[in-house]
Amino acid sequence: MRIARTEHFKRSYKKAPPQIKERVKKALFLLTQDIRHPSLRAKIVDPKRRIWQARVDGGWRLYFQIRGGAYYLLELIPHPH
Repeated sequence: MRIARTEHFKRSYKKAPPQIKERVKKALFLLTQDIRHPSLRAKIVDPKRRIWQARVDGGWRLYFQIRGGAYYLLELIPHPH
């Protein structure tokens, strides 16, 4: 599967700290290899709009949709504990 980045995701990624950007790269690699990888804890959080959430680390989450043969990255945000 390929990765497509929305403009909104690009803006949120740009604002993220450098160490989070590195963790995002690792999470995206894992996502393209196996969406069920345990460290991602990927799950559907909005079934109606088909939005998924994946874990970047303990404090950050990545939101995306699966369309066709691609993961469309929507947003990168700190996890609201």
